[in-house]
Amino acid sequence: MTTAIDLAAEGARLADIVLEGETLTRLSPLLEADLAQAVADLQAENRFVPVAGGEGPYGLRLSIQHGRLAFDIRAADGTPLRGILLALGPFRGLIRDYQMLVDSHVLAVAEGREQRIQAIDMGRRGLHNEGAELLITRLDGKIAIDFATARRLFTLVCVLHQRV
Repeated sequence: MTTAIDLAAEGARLADIVLEGETLTRLSPLLEADLAQAVADLQAENRFVPVAGGEGPYGLRLSIQHGRLAFDIRAADGTPLRGILLALGPFRGLIRDYQMLVDSHVLAVAEGREQRIQAIDMGRRGLHNEGAELLITRLDGKIAIDFATARRLFTLVCVLHQRV
């Protein structure tokens, strides 16, 4: 089911993003950097519209609850608009691969292996693309997002999963 939504509309964006449960564990410096970059990129530019839920811009509280990815969508004033839960099962393999690439990247940097770092970065880009496509598919009929927004949200999903 593909829903026609105008992602170019003025309010079709996230104005606020909060990861809930952030204090559960410490993140590696690389995951902290990924988190900071994804949030900064989302704040600079994103396209996001819930299919049934008020005028934008929107606030998003993203968390993992009972093994599910929770999207708590709010109006700009904080009023709850819609909650969406997605099973994490379809994402688990990608999240596991993401963590493996992060660990490999840390090791390659420590060893000073520039070619290996470049290969890992290419793998991370491909993994982000695959995660973005899966996120767009899983959110179809619920939330319309563009590809760049989906890639950044996938990063946040991976970081959140590390906190569980």
